[in-house]
Amino acid sequence: MEVQETRVQTDRILTIPNILSMARLVGVPVFLWLILMPVFGGPKADGWALLVLMFSGVSDYLDGKLARRWNQISSLGRLLDPAADRLYILSTLVGLTWREILPLWLTGALVARELMLLVMVWILRRHGYPPPQVNFLGKAATFNLMYAFPLLLLSDGTGALAWLGSVFGWAFAVWGTTLYWWAGVLYVVQVRRLVKADATAD
Repeated sequence: MEVQETRVQTDRILTIPNILSMARLVGVPVFLWLILMPVFGGPKADGWALLVLMFSGVSDYLDGKLARRWNQISSLGRLLDPAADRLYILSTLVGLTWREILPLWLTGALVARELMLLVMVWILRRHGYPPPQVNFLGKAATFNLMYAFPLLLLSDGTGALAWLGSVFGWAFAVWGTTLYWWAGVLYVVQVRRLVKADATAD
């Protein structure tokens, strides 16, 4: 079900929520560099990578909350927020898969869902519709994955902390992937209804 936003939308660019989203975008290549340093012979910097991921998760929560509370919902923010979410998920998938922390089947499942959504966006544009807004289910899926990835990165070690990271990380990963696909299917249903309505109107 779509989350309907009744607040006034602004065209302002330099709002606090937008700045948070921009900072998250800047953090994407930083995180990828930190997590892949051991692969290319550099020192292990997983602690710093975890901090960047934690910042991403906190800012992801804050930018939407502050935008609604301060009436700073903007056209740019509607683009930046989901873009930052997807880029973080993609960069984390690349890094964790390259480090062999994530199995290929999970990476494939998440990438396939993104490709499916890209096809839906392309279909919407052909019919003159904007990309679908982020719904509550999709946001919940992203939150689960944002919790899963730091925990799975933490599991790449030894001891009780690594074991707990593995247990809880996989719980969030499986639940997040399930919700991610569920939200994707709802997008497909929404697109199908719009296209069908257009065909009926013609």
